[in-house]
Amino acid sequence: MFSHTLLRDRDESGMVLPTRLLVLCISAVAVAGLVFVSNDPDDSAGDQAVPVAQPRASSAPTATASSSAGPTLKAKPKPKPVSRADTYVVVFNNTRTRGLAGSVAGKAKAAGWNVVGSDNWYGTVDSTAVYYPPRLKRAAQELAYDLGIQRLRPAQDPMQMDRLTVILTGS
Repeated sequence: MFSHTLLRDRDESGMVLPTRLLVLCISAVAVAGLVFVSNDPDDSAGDQAVPVAQPRASSAPTATASSSAGPTLKAKPKPKPVSRADTYVVVFNNTRTRGLAGSVAGKAKAAGWNVVGSDNWYGTVDSTAVYYPPRLKRAAQELAYDLGIQRLRPAQDPMQMDRLTVILTGS
């Protein structure tokens, strides 16, 4: 009897509004989907060339013809070339091959680099690389090219931050 009384007092008009709202939301989502599909930027079928009217050249030269050209873009200044002689390089051998660091250091010297040392590296390194401090990244790229090394890595402790460090491994 108590539950029957609750059903009788309930306003039935409140049940219709959520259904209408649900239909309205579904319709809005469907329309939005259609708009999205019709405006797909990846759709190449909708791409059409639009002809642009070209101005006709007049036979009489005008004084403003040269001044009406758009602003010229300034080219980016070229970075300064790397000075190999001013860049310190150290070469370390992390293999069992005797004299490897010395021979690679000789190759770097022949290319003009300022090699200040070569020795054995004690530690674990996964592959041959040129290690560089941030300000010497371009120089590291050139040294790697000169030595035929594929991998560049940021320098890390205990490497000195005023030079390029080459660590040679078996791979």
